[in-house]
Amino acid sequence: MAIDNGEKIHREGLTVEAIAMYNLPGSADARHPKGRGNGYVLTVAGTRIHISGDTEDITEMRALDNIDYAFVCMNPPSTMEVSQAADAVLEFKPKVVYPFHYRGGGGKFSDVEAFKKPVNDDDASIEVRLRDCYAEK
Repeated sequence: MAIDNGEKIHREGLTVEAIAMYNLPGSADARHPKGRGNGYVLTVAGTRIHISGDTEDITEMRALDNIDYAFVCMNPPSTMEVSQAADAVLEFKPKVVYPFHYRGGGGKFSDVEAFKKPVNDDDASIEVRLRDCYAEK
């Protein structure tokens, strides 16, 4: 079942809310134009989990509240710069945040430590969990 930005569905104790995700400026020829894809907020047993999707630093993400776990992308040009991701997280203040989708073309990685430092320097109550999303198997 596909859902559009702003829609919610409820199934067997799970709520899925589609949150806008897009590139700025919001032009029709952007990699991810507004309205084409979603980020999500999942709510299960009272726990709210945000998955940003391939987005930039947008007002819809900054307006989130009561997020327990957030998965925030940072890999320009398709997603946010590290500093934008940190700034957005400091605004919507999840309890725990995992940076993800931080590897770009040619194997270039965004600096997740450079994300963690300003978040923790500004708000030590936000737990930044760094994981190797690209570990060899």
